Amino acid sequence: MSAGSPAPLLRRDALAHPERIPPVRIVHLGLGAFHRSHQAWYTAHAADADEWGNAAFTGRRPDAAEVLAAQGCVYTLVERGPDEDRFELIGSIVEASPGDDAAGFIATFSAPQIAVVTLTVTEAGYCLDGTGELDLDHPDVASDIRLLKILLARHEPQTPAGDAPRTALGRLLLGLDARRRAGAPPLAVVPCDNLPDNGPLVHRALTRLAGEVDPDLAEWLPQGASFVSTSVDRITPRLDPDDRALVAAATGWTDEAPVVTEPFADWVLAGEFPSGRPQWETAGARFVDDITPWEARKLWMLNGAHTLLAASGLLRGHTTVAEAFADPVCRDQVEALWDEAARNLPGVETDGYRTALAARFANPRIVHRLEQIAEGSRTKVRLRIVPVARVERAAGRSAHGCATALASWIRQEAPDADPDATIRELAPELASDEEFATTVRTVLSAMAAGQTSERAGTFR
Repeated sequence: MSAGSPAPLLRRDALAHPERIPPVRIVHLGLGAFHRSHQAWYTAHAADADEWGNAAFTGRRPDAAEVLAAQGCVYTLVERGPDEDRFELIGSIVEASPGDDAAGFIATFSAPQIAVVTLTVTEAGYCLDGTGELDLDHPDVASDIRLLKILLARHEPQTPAGDAPRTALGRLLLGLDARRRAGAPPLAVVPCDNLPDNGPLVHRALTRLAGEVDPDLAEWLPQGASFVSTSVDRITPRLDPDDRALVAAATGWTDEAPVVTEPFADWVLAGEFPSGRPQWETAGARFVDDITPWEARKLWMLNGAHTLLAASGLLRGHTTVAEAFADPVCRDQVEALWDEAARNLPGVETDGYRTALAARFANPRIVHRLEQIAEGSRTKVRLRIVPVARVERAAGRSAHGCATALASWIRQEAPDADPDATIRELAPELASDEEFATTVRTVLSAMAAGQTSERAGTFR
């Protein structure tokens, strides 16, 4: 590359061994930055990475697939530590396709060698109701039920252009039906979103969807798929405008799809893989019999604190996690929430995890924007804050840290709403708990008055 000339577009030839293209044995739904910083990274680092290629599909928009496919599906992972960046090329994704390519999805998904399907579609992407069950009244779910009845009645694993389910579960069910018709072996469904007990939860939701479409398919599901529960952890902020130029300067390649993430990564899995899996444990993943305490620790401590900071930090004029965490008022609120969560996490280590979280949150070079975290916050509050409040109140404690988090969210997201009605919608049993509801109202009143107190954690 001559001085002043643009860096050439990244391509597969940039890999150390570009000729080693692993066969597609994994399908992913929800191609985005987190998948590429987490599951694709673990696969690339597995001891048997040469045996496990990943075919990734986007959600509704094709952009990410088009950009990634143009550079041979290779991308740069930037590990952003407190002092420096580390650059690595990742090549475990070998196909990238738009999510609305139903025919291509079916052809890939029904291949007998496919053994694993992973999902990162956000909590809201599963279209669940307040009880954690599939919301049949959701317009996208209702649309998928109508479409799937038509498609499955054709008795052929083909769909004309434009006939693509809108939801991730709808697409997954369409693919599983194609495998049933093709006589393909069972595979493992591995949801990687922040939902408690996500394997059985997806199993129930998918079974309910199948029951609405084809009861025989619902009955077959346990034969065609296992459902693995996971806890995933790696902070992956959105790209800053200068990140692409930084990658080009450091690597000599123009990468239109780099990913910036923190050095820390964690993945805990529980469940069966009937047709095999990559050796993810050689890359640091953990396989356990009971994932419950691990996922609760992550949901309540990391994700819960993020949700609190997204509300409290935005109210106080901050834009990133690091800025908000450096604010003594926000930091005290997080510490109170961590106190309550840690009290209810027997069987897993919390002191060291809490110390590590504080260091991760304080890293100013990870620009994790609060507005990004705040997206879909209603579902996040229900999953991350409400459960801690329940167990604290059941133990006879005030749950003041949770009440502060909930009050911050109400003031940020729905300042004109009736707080009692909002609490009732999120958690009816907490709304009927007058002491807790009073605490929320008290914190809200203090916030509205512009006071600052150590206990209420309120706002100037």
